[in-house]
Amino acid sequence: MKKYLSPIAAAALAVLLAGCAHRPPPNTVAINLVGLNDFHGNLEAGKFSSAGGLFGGQRTVQAGGIDTLGAALQAWRKEDPELLLVGSGDLIGASQSMSAMWADEPTIVAMNLLGLRASSVGNHEFDAGRVELLRQQKGGCASPRADKACKFAADYSGARFSYLAANVIDMVTNKPVLPAYRIEQVRGVKIGLIGAVLRDTVGMVLASGVAGLNFADEADSVNRVLPELRKQGVNVFVLLIHQGGHTVEAFDKAECSQLQGPLLDIIKRLDPAIRLVVSGHSHTGYTCRVGERLVTQADMGGRVLTRIQLQVDTTSNTVQQVTARNVVMTPGQYPADPALDAYLAQVRQRSAAALAQPVAKLALSPVTRSLNEHGESALGDLVADSMLVGARHFGAQIAFMNNHGMRQDLAAGAGLPATAGQAQAVLPYNNDLVVMNLTGAQITALLEQQWGGPKHAARGLLQVSEGFSYSWKRNQPDGSRVVPGSVLLNGVPLDNTSSYRVATNAFLAEGGDAYPLFIQGGSRANTGIRDIDALRNYLRMREQIGKPAGSAAPLGRIQSTY
Repeated sequence: MKKYLSPIAAAALAVLLAGCAHRPPPNTVAINLVGLNDFHGNLEAGKFSSAGGLFGGQRTVQAGGIDTLGAALQAWRKEDPELLLVGSGDLIGASQSMSAMWADEPTIVAMNLLGLRASSVGNHEFDAGRVELLRQQKGGCASPRADKACKFAADYSGARFSYLAANVIDMVTNKPVLPAYRIEQVRGVKIGLIGAVLRDTVGMVLASGVAGLNFADEADSVNRVLPELRKQGVNVFVLLIHQGGHTVEAFDKAECSQLQGPLLDIIKRLDPAIRLVVSGHSHTGYTCRVGERLVTQADMGGRVLTRIQLQVDTTSNTVQQVTARNVVMTPGQYPADPALDAYLAQVRQRSAAALAQPVAKLALSPVTRSLNEHGESALGDLVADSMLVGARHFGAQIAFMNNHGMRQDLAAGAGLPATAGQAQAVLPYNNDLVVMNLTGAQITALLEQQWGGPKHAARGLLQVSEGFSYSWKRNQPDGSRVVPGSVLLNGVPLDNTSSYRVATNAFLAEGGDAYPLFIQGGSRANTGIRDIDALRNYLRMREQIGKPAGSAAPLGRIQSTY
């Protein structure tokens, strides 16, 4: 005989069975992480733009800021006090002026307050060299940036989180210059956080700053440390890597499937036990499935955080499932974190007077980095001119500026002068100007290097100073693009055998951005003049003579034909 259940009893039984169906097995625990990458000293909120996803269409909102991140993390830790905040590099470097002016120490302190546990290094962590990176980690005031270090606070004590780099090897000791990994224990599970940075870092920073370091293959270096971790009882691995990809899918699309870019080759060669890869570098938001792995990135600047969950079988000590979602950090979502609010207010107060100091009026605002069809920008013209004028005392006749070295447009309020902070935002690296002798033939060969190798499309052409011009052909092969006879200085073709005095920044002078020809320059001299000082002085000089700097469009120094 069939037993009859009343509708109420049947409904109750259905709810009970549904709860059992979604409840994880008793030997499974949830490990919650939050991923952050490419923060770049963005202590304050900025603009976040994205199409699709939760935004529906194209939309721009204010997002980020350490106060907003602190509020979100405080709320999420109430849900799970054991939550781990992890990073994948470029937390510092190319930073907002409010961080850069203090040698990025406020950003490190902010990361401490946010409870960051570990981060891979990024290429920008090496902007000021190995010595400065180790100081950022360990604390102290002995710095190559003595004008900035320990100026915000006299007792800078360093990062409480661990910078990780399994593939950055000291050539003398043959050991990683930083720890390869950090072990965390959550709910009885040991988790190995492993760090790596793109092996191309050496071409993105001052060569002298990373002398003696080998940036080894990322996948090989990561795989090599797994046996050591397993000996310590670790079988759950999370890779924090400063290398990334791109996808046409929305930043918040769950388990996107169209990830492309240099990260893919690394992922495919990793030990299968690594089920989660938290990436960076490409400033793109995604949570993509690549085979059995989930690969995440949280855009940049703290505008987005990635909430990640690992389901771990505690019997086999293995990851059973990984899920993640990207969350836009719009202010006001969560109750404020008093500690982060107070710290941001302190940094703002200390920085405001210096950053607000007027420099000079511009002819118009903004002066943009936007490249025209020939590869020239109005801001590139202006910065190259400032370098030429700054180095003229050392005989400079021509100046070259790399496009990626200019991080923001030069903007001032309507009718107001550009400020020290706005100028600093354009040139945050504080590179010295270097002058050298190059022959006309070498300069032409240098121009040809603009189209050589895999990086040329992304880096843009070198920006050139007043009086220098040339033409190039789009339909010619690499190595033969510069139009013969078109390379002119003050209207006169360069003589292949004559020597010319060239100014550039220290990064390019050491062969950075894949321009090795600069290394061949003779009679080299470091002027001791920083690029940012040359820019400020140039802006003041132009205002004083009644010709404020800046143009609405590039000035036609670079031309291209088919």
